[in-house]
Formats: sequence, structure tokens, C-alpha cells
Amino acid sequence: MPLLLPDPFLHKMQAYLQDEYPAFLASYEAERTSGLRRNPLKLTAAQFAAVSPFGCEPVAWAEEGYYLREGDRPGKHPYYHAGLYYIQEPSAMAPVACLDVQPGDRVLDLCAAPGGKTTQIAGKLQGQGVVVANDIHPDRIKAVVKNVELLGVRNAVVCNETPERLADRFTGYFDKILVDAPCSGEGMFRKEPEMVKAWSLGEVAKYASMQADILRSAARMLRPGGRLVYSTCTFSAEENEATIAGFLDAHPQFRVVPIDTRHGIEPGRPGWLPPLAVSAGAAEATRGTARLWPHKLRGEGHYVAVLARDARTGAPAEAAPAAHAARDAAASVPTGGASRAAAVHATARREPAARPGKPLRRAAGGPERAATAAASSSDRAAVVARFWAEQLRLSAPAAESLAFSGDYVYEAPDDVPDLAGLRVMRPGWFLGTIRKDRFEPSQALAMGLTREQSIRVIELRAESPDAIRYLKGETLHLPEGDVLRADASVPAKGYALVCLDGYPLGWAKWQDGLVKNEYPAGWRWT
Repeated sequence: MPLLLPDPFLHKMQAYLQDEYPAFLASYEAERTSGLRRNPLKLTAAQFAAVSPFGCEPVAWAEEGYYLREGDRPGKHPYYHAGLYYIQEPSAMAPVACLDVQPGDRVLDLCAAPGGKTTQIAGKLQGQGVVVANDIHPDRIKAVVKNVELLGVRNAVVCNETPERLADRFTGYFDKILVDAPCSGEGMFRKEPEMVKAWSLGEVAKYASMQADILRSAARMLRPGGRLVYSTCTFSAEENEATIAGFLDAHPQFRVVPIDTRHGIEPGRPGWLPPLAVSAGAAEATRGTARLWPHKLRGEGHYVAVLARDARTGAPAEAAPAAHAARDAAASVPTGGASRAAAVHATARREPAARPGKPLRRAAGGPERAATAAASSSDRAAVVARFWAEQLRLSAPAAESLAFSGDYVYEAPDDVPDLAGLRVMRPGWFLGTIRKDRFEPSQALAMGLTREQSIRVIELRAESPDAIRYLKGETLHLPEGDVLRADASVPAKGYALVCLDGYPLGWAKWQDGLVKNEYPAGWRWT
């Protein structure tokens, strides 16, 4: 059935594109393109090529991206549950590719739901530095938590805050910021037809105002010499070039970094801006931004702008991170410990119990309660260390890096500012829970490990019925010989890391031939 597009939208696009309009309109009748993105935290390109049952034709603008063939169903394969890839529309991979994330960077994904770009950032960080993923919507942030855990991300903080409140805490903190802004969604009409019903010219204006506010907060959080990428999935100049030009006029310490326009990517369209709405220089600068058109390349509609903050522009003195002082003094715009952990730890231990996926909330308490909490934290750290010694083949987290919320235990990334008073869904890697002096490992812990890091392993194969049975939460029957152990002295009974072709899926407990399934109900195969 042909997609019925709103007449005002069609008239606007015809005025924009003129001779290109027929080709643009014809793209809505073409088969939409889909893709997936390899998870570099789990496997290399060569390893993915060796195991992937899907098409491996690369996406030109995203080194981890691949096009799917017609008939590929990556969400129905057990490898999806092992976090080997993330299903993502190819054009949506471009903003993070332009962000130039390097291992060790401090990165903010300000409008993060559902978490695809957060996990893309995490893959580029390679476990070094930190990614703070934030979204204002309390329901949508749950998807961010799930995807961060599914792909085995260990150095993420997940927040459910307004950009303004986040900026008050993270002023001048981040090296890189992604603002994948809420928008009218015109570029996704072919992929998500329901968005057509919500579209109106009034919605375009509403989103343009919202985007300007978000960018103002983002600018406060970027360190001198840092990079900010703004993106939308809409065609409207009001939400794209006009938003960027208005931002440049209000923030002279920022400039546009031109984006490479190979592979069918087109430059921005300053000619679509209304006269006198912005300065001529700011308007012309938007020519260095990028548009991805569905009639020009294999992907949906997207807009991307790369903004660099002047390295010579000082942040407020109290907000400039000391660790970056030397780098800030001589930083150039990219072309292509313990103190922070202690702050998170101190914050989290003042929190009441919170279910995973629910925000942590601040609790009242005086000096006596603080002293009791400190002693309790030490005791709980010992419980965690004991589990590590008995079950895992890696060093236990340092006690000062642990954060507690009731029974829940997290490993906080180093050097994060104090999170007290913010709505925090995850202050770091969710390790598990402590109940009656016993540590119970989380699904997030399993997904963040490697096969070699567990003392016991149960190895399943993708083609085996047992793999699907495990993912459905069923009890398995396996002989003792199927529980692989670090050495002969390790008993078969106990926690085992269940792996799929060598990649973790979750936990189980083996005893007398029965495999008690620990796969979480909310994750199970349906």
C-alpha cells in the first residue's frame, strides 16, 4: 500500500528539491534499507565475517556497519542475545562516526534512547574512558539500560535527567558530545510510517525550539577543544541548518568542522534558510554540515553537523577538569581515577534500594548513618571480592570503585563527578546483588565478561536446540563433562557462564546433571 504523505510536507520538499523531487518521491516506493552494527567489544571484523550468517556488505561511512540482505532476520538469531551486534538503520550510524571517539574520551550521549548510538560510542571507547547516556523520558531510558547491558558495556553511566540539570553537574567535563536531537522525524517516514500521522508544520516549529534549548545545555558541558555532533532524522531546514546557524551566532566559540561528502552524502543547504534569520556567515557555515538522502544513498534521511569548540576559550574555572588542563592549553580540533569513583561511591551508598532499571534516589541521613554506611560498604565489598575469588578468573574490582544502592552493586567508572541529586539509572557496570552475605551475579556482569574469565563454562552452539531452550529459560540436562572448568580441582557444581560459540549469554547453576537456568525473564526468547 503506498505511503500517504501529508500535502504540506510534499509541497515543502518540492520547493526544497525542485529537479530532484521526482527521484526523492520515488524513494518511498523503493525497498527500505536495513543494517546491523558489529559490536567491537565482543569481536573483530574478521571474527564477525567468520561467524555471521548475514550479509557482510560494509556501510561506507561506518566501519562497524553492514547492510542486511532481504530475508535476513538478525533479531531471530541467538547471536543477537549474545550481544554480537546491534540492529541499526545505516544512516543512523553516521553521527557517531563523525564524533571521532577515541579510547579514554569522556563522551555524552545526551538524547540517548533507545541506546544504539550509546553502544556505538562504547565500542569505540574499547572500555577506556566513560560514556554518559542520558534521556529525559523515564520509559525510553529503560531501553538504554537494556542495550548497554546486552552489548557488554562496562564503562557507562545512565541518567534520566533534563539537559539543564545535567549541565549544572557536568559543566566543561566532556571531550565529545552527541546530540541526536528529538525531531519531526521526516527522514523516518519510510521506515516508521506511524510517524507520518504525528507530523505537522507546528510540530516542526516546536522541535526547532526544543533543539535550540538542548544545544545550549550541551555547549555548557563541552570542554575547550572538544567536539559536538548534532544530528536529526528530519529534512526540515528549520530543525537542521537554521538550528545550527542560530547556535553559531549565539556561541562564537564554536565553528563547523566540514564533513566529508563522499559515498552519496550531500552538503548542507544554506540556501534554504530564510533571509535575515541568521547572519550570513553562520548560514554559509552550514554548507559544511551533511545531509543523507534516501534517493542519494542506501539509507534513510539524516542530517549531521560537527561543531568544534575553540581550544582557547576557557571554561568556568571551577568546572575545568584538572586532568585536561595541559591538553586544553594546546588542544587542536580533531579532524577525522579514583576521585571520581569515590564521589560516585559516596553518592550511591546514600541511596535506598532501587530495582535495576529504576532511578536511584537520594536518601536523608546524618553522620551516624554515613559512618554505618561506610562500614556496611566495606563488608559488602568483601562479599563481592569473595565471589570473584571463587567464581572468576580476574581481579576483583577495587573497593573504592564500588557503588551500592541497597542490595545492588555497581562498578563506577573512574573520575565521574558526584551524582548526588540526579536521577541515575546506572552509576556504572551493574555487577549483581548482595543478599544475606551472598553475592548473586547479574546478567550485565555475564555480558561484560569473556569466556576465559569464568572458572566454569557451559558451551552451547548456535545450531543446538539447547541454545534456544536456554534462551527460553528452560532447565537443561547436561552431564558433568559438559561443564568446562579452569582446572581439575574446580568442582562442577556452582555458577557457570553459559556461552554461545564462545560468547557469553548469561548464568546457570549446575548440580547433578541439571542446569538451573538463571537467564532473566525479561530477556527471554519469545
